[in-house]
Amino acid sequence: MTSPSPARQLADHVRRVLGDGPFHLPGGWFHMGAVICDASFQARTRYVSTLRPRLLRLQEEWPDAVTVRGFRDRLATHDLAVAMDFRSPGKVAKAHDITDLLVAEGVDTREDLHAWIARPAGRAALRAVKGVGPKSVDYMGNLVGHSQVAVDVHLRAFAVDAGVPQLGYGQLRAAYEEAAALLGHDPGALEHAVWRTRAGLDPA
Repeated sequence: MTSPSPARQLADHVRRVLGDGPFHLPGGWFHMGAVICDASFQARTRYVSTLRPRLLRLQEEWPDAVTVRGFRDRLATHDLAVAMDFRSPGKVAKAHDITDLLVAEGVDTREDLHAWIARPAGRAALRAVKGVGPKSVDYMGNLVGHSQVAVDVHLRAFAVDAGVPQLGYGQLRAAYEEAAALLGHDPGALEHAVWRTRAGLDPA
């Protein structure tokens, strides 16, 4: 008997654990300072209790950082570690580096980033930033309206529970995308539902 594919294993596990949906895409951000900080600070951080409140506060306190250039101007006169109440030099440096890259590339608004990050050259430029891997690129795309699978520890743990063998990032991402197609779900919405479930939240 032929073993089910990783995509079928994931699809069956989604049905068992999450049901049939519907699942919804995350809203992302329209404030570019929040986009950059979300992508820079989210790794190994409790998102709901720790990071999201800081991002909401950043939007309120730095309204002019709605564009990348506005955010860069704030960074020139304010300490981002203080603004985010986050003592992580590496993550702060990553936010600065991403900001400098986007300014150099002429990316200023959510719409600019949505178009730029869809291009292979844009993805490659982001990957060249220290600390930015393929998951961060996919995740940043989702923050500005794309529908992608950003494979993190939660999605890997869900795959293990589904009986999926250890796969590389691209292979597991493709398996999730195929599972979404099998189930008739948007890939980004399925990813978000799995993430919420593993984080102990309502999948919807």
